[in-house]
Amino acid sequence: MALKFHFTPADTPRGDETNPHAKATTEVADTVQALREAFGPAVQDHLTYAGEHTVYIAAEQIVAVCRYLKEDLGYSYLVDLGGVDRFVEDGRFEVYYNLVNVAGRQRIRLKVRVEEDAATVPSVTGIFKAADWNERECFDMLGITFAGHPDLRRMYMPEDFAYYPQRKEFPLLGIPGSLPLPPQTPEGSLTMDPYAAAHGQKPVKSYEEPRSSK
Repeated sequence: MALKFHFTPADTPRGDETNPHAKATTEVADTVQALREAFGPAVQDHLTYAGEHTVYIAAEQIVAVCRYLKEDLGYSYLVDLGGVDRFVEDGRFEVYYNLVNVAGRQRIRLKVRVEEDAATVPSVTGIFKAADWNERECFDMLGITFAGHPDLRRMYMPEDFAYYPQRKEFPLLGIPGSLPLPPQTPEGSLTMDPYAAAHGQKPVKSYEEPRSSK
């Protein structure tokens, strides 16, 4: 029996001046202007949505911009860092940085875009130590490398895993045989497909597995 698919109608975008969800902590037009004055063309774009400012920075200047925000403007707290697969030909990947000025009660978002065939961004671990594992996770899941990272290893997947699970082309049910799982019993064979039933096979039920002799 097919289930009905319910579409949610899209709301008409509202201007920030009438958006009840806009927060005073994101009113950082002065910070954006300071970045423009300090870094000129390295500030590639600036967008505002729901009162939140997002500033697009040239990848080669992201370390200098983070240092300036931390040391000169008080944005000393790196809340989050991660990657996005936009799945487009130009500027396929984004790396985002959410920064907070705790004393000034301000927050801002930076973004860097990189191409699929040159997915490398300078590491900001020298500015924010907390970026260490965030950059490793982004590398592990999307294949974006961070030049200058002190220990850029995979975080979840094996080092010899050939794929990046958060890329849009990666199948939702994984790739059979790419990540063998341990056997159900010491005598059993490796499980080559964690979603065997979804791929037309009938795996043995747990209560039907042979009893181990060990």
